[in-house]
Amino acid sequence: MAKAYWVSCYKKIADMEKWNAYAYHALPAIKEGGGVFLAQGTAAHAVDAGIKERTIVIEFPSLAAAMATFNSAGYQAGIVALGDGAERDLRIVEGVAS
Repeated sequence: MAKAYWVSCYKKIADMEKWNAYAYHALPAIKEGGGVFLAQGTAAHAVDAGIKERTIVIEFPSLAAAMATFNSAGYQAGIVALGDGAERDLRIVEGVAS
């Protein structure tokens, strides 16, 4: 079974208090869903339409686990807490089967 990945690129974090509230809810939900953080921080290099803001890559055991985590009550509480505190581009992509 192929793994899945969340790739989240923040275009702007306008309110760190809201972002921290998001993380308070989201981190336990992600860990409970089997998510493992592979990369996080400011992008070292950005090209084309890329923005050198915070980028996060999280690996999940499967696409089903990634989607279940995204739809979980804990993660959704994080999204509500974030509100308009950040502008981001989150993509969930299935990995290549080995």
